[in-house]
Amino acid sequence: MNQAIVLINAKIYAENQFIPNGFIKIDGMEIVALGYMTDFNMEDQSDIIDLDGQIVIPGMIDIHIHGTSGADVMDGDIAALETMVQALPQEGTTSFLATTMTQSDDNISKALKNAADFIKNYQNPGKSEVLGVHLEGPFVNPSMAGAQPVEFIINPEIAVFEKWQQLAEGTIKLVTMAPEQQGGLELVSFLKQHGVVVSIGHSDAKFADVKKAITAGATQVTHLYNQMKGLHHREPGVVGAALLLDELYAELIVDGIHVCPEMIQLAYRNKKSEKLILITDSMRAKCLKNGNYELGGQVVIVKDGTAVLQNGTLAGSVLKLKDAMKNMLHYCDCTLEDIIKMTSTNPAKQLNITHRKGSIAVGKDADLVVLSNDYGVQMTFCRGILAYQQESR
Repeated sequence: MNQAIVLINAKIYAENQFIPNGFIKIDGMEIVALGYMTDFNMEDQSDIIDLDGQIVIPGMIDIHIHGTSGADVMDGDIAALETMVQALPQEGTTSFLATTMTQSDDNISKALKNAADFIKNYQNPGKSEVLGVHLEGPFVNPSMAGAQPVEFIINPEIAVFEKWQQLAEGTIKLVTMAPEQQGGLELVSFLKQHGVVVSIGHSDAKFADVKKAITAGATQVTHLYNQMKGLHHREPGVVGAALLLDELYAELIVDGIHVCPEMIQLAYRNKKSEKLILITDSMRAKCLKNGNYELGGQVVIVKDGTAVLQNGTLAGSVLKLKDAMKNMLHYCDCTLEDIIKMTSTNPAKQLNITHRKGSIAVGKDADLVVLSNDYGVQMTFCRGILAYQQESR
């Protein structure tokens, strides 16, 4: 039986309040108490960690990530997901959706079966948690393929999704798709009825198409601005709809490469922290050196923080969520409370897991990130166990 842990002398961004000098008690996988230091019993026999004024925020949730550290979800083996769950705590990510991409039926099926197996049999506290699968493609628009291989793109089809969800043992939680494609609205309605989040992405939908998709059940757009119909003064497109319509959450890749700082500011002013979700969309080259890598059977050239296909198309990112957080603070006049909404609260709401994730509160999972006062990740706790600690220099 592990001894309870108490973090003391911390600046805590708790669910409904900021505690300038407080404590958090962890027992097992849960937060069992928190409050001001003045209320802490110094005779508590727990394992005490003095944070000496450092910041504690809820663990970050990356709902769109393909890979890191040489591993990719589409590798379809346990070792790849094990690599990912061990690597992600260093960037403050305590849970994530394993994200697939447009590929052959066989490859997608293999990746889905593998994810289901991992979630059922290999999940352990002390590592980032796989919350389920984000199925990105193949139900997308070929004209907005980006790095999704065009030869494997198919029209949205309920029967195909049902087969995959069965293989995934119900773990597909989010689907990126183009609702304007034939059969698109029918699939949106079906996914909504079955509690799967629909995100409009890799889409050439007009504003009117997006409104129809919202009526059918869509609640999100995938990597805002990237591979979607842009803003035009006579046709607002997917971008205009995302910026204008409050029904939609918007994912955003804040690496300064996928979206320039001014457009990030435009999104932030329109959507505010209530409706933005920071993602990495990172691929296997994250945490590795410059060089050639693979994504969906294609060569990706990584140089100085940018990942592109041989034709120059952006191919995912090598962004860490901790850097997306810092970039957002730099680009927009936002607070740490805003960052918490965009990295934790909002993804938890979208995935319907606010009863255990997304904020620091008694009874919730002890997914916690300790930040230095300049926002560097110092420690990450994944379901009550210290998963990462910054080496002291």
